[in-house]
Amino acid sequence: MATFPQPGCATVRAEATPLAGHGDYEAMARRRFQNPTPERIGKFWYVRIRQDCFENGRTYRKLVRLKIAPASMLEREVKKIAAELIRPTNQGLITIGSAVNFSEFVQNEYIPTVLPLLATTTQESYRGTIAKYLQPAFGEYCLRDMTPRMLQRYFSNLKLSYATIVKVRDALSSVLRSAVPDFLVTNPLDGLRLPLDKRARRPKPPITPAEFSNLIEFMPEPYASMVFVAVWTGLRVSELIALKWRCIHADSISVEERYCRGDWSVPKTAASAATIGVSPEVIARIERLKTLTVEVRAGRAVRKHKLVKSSGPDDLIFQSVQQGKPMNDLNILNRHIRPAARALGLTVTWRTLRTSHATWLVQAGADPKSVQGQMRHARISTTMDIYAQTVPLAQRAAIEKLSQFAKPCHTVVTQNGVFHC
Repeated sequence: MATFPQPGCATVRAEATPLAGHGDYEAMARRRFQNPTPERIGKFWYVRIRQDCFENGRTYRKLVRLKIAPASMLEREVKKIAAELIRPTNQGLITIGSAVNFSEFVQNEYIPTVLPLLATTTQESYRGTIAKYLQPAFGEYCLRDMTPRMLQRYFSNLKLSYATIVKVRDALSSVLRSAVPDFLVTNPLDGLRLPLDKRARRPKPPITPAEFSNLIEFMPEPYASMVFVAVWTGLRVSELIALKWRCIHADSISVEERYCRGDWSVPKTAASAATIGVSPEVIARIERLKTLTVEVRAGRAVRKHKLVKSSGPDDLIFQSVQQGKPMNDLNILNRHIRPAARALGLTVTWRTLRTSHATWLVQAGADPKSVQGQMRHARISTTMDIYAQTVPLAQRAAIEKLSQFAKPCHTVVTQNGVFHC
């Protein structure tokens, strides 16, 4: 008996809507379960499996022979090893894109797509690390060949300083992380263990108020004022250089941007974009820059430059002396701060100034939560464990209290039978 479609329904023949073809990619996606029989050839056991390969921009599959065990091993044990070897392929844990060569992935995918999204300084660091360490070591490997065990062996045998090893790890992790999930299922660097850091744990003490006053006297303007503001506000150097006149208020400073060697960006974290309270001396020191003029030698001549060329709302507070452009933190550190610090027998960096601010706050008796707010940290542990370093005077006072508490108790019996300690 013939049947007819119900009113309001449409019947479309299957042939009218064929599946869209994807050429080689669709063919590659149709994987078959592989269970090859090991074969003993000479002194070793081998298996033949089909692997994805990538060459000249084309992905294809070819039959390869893998050496898996010595010939002295029993066949049943060899089969277990073969099954474990092929398991990721059979379960789809190795993607088609993993056949891409590491060097080609870096040049065609990572550098043009992912690297521009990073900070300028990070881009420079990663480019150098990739060219010097990663390309020579992994350039000829496919992504799928970079297994956790292979990468662990590479880092375990690196004969570099610990700081350099960390840089290599960070750059490689960034590359492999960008390959997930289109080219890799997971990042093979997850769970990596680095060699022990055997560097001596040298303390990096903050400067004292007296040392700070001497340092300011040894430095010319506007760099002396930069150090003054850095210590009394705890600002990061990138935030200090990016300060504009609209950020200065009667008793506070707003942190809106940061600048580092040509790169303008938002503050480091969401908590960093905040308004902090400052003392009147800090505001007065900043306003004083508008009245200062410095002399700069140009050959035999001496030229005078105003420290503040323009003080509009969008103008920088700390301007380069000659052209009024944003300053370079490394130039200031190497040409002005470190020479003055060495003359006083000190070791001072931009980080030292920020650490000193937090330590002084703790030493002055500020509660940890207030110190966290002033430092603009998301976690209070960062403030107290890293920046607010132990003050020796407070440590000695704590030891004295412990000594008083632990003194032996002498009992005395009075006429009324009362015991006193």
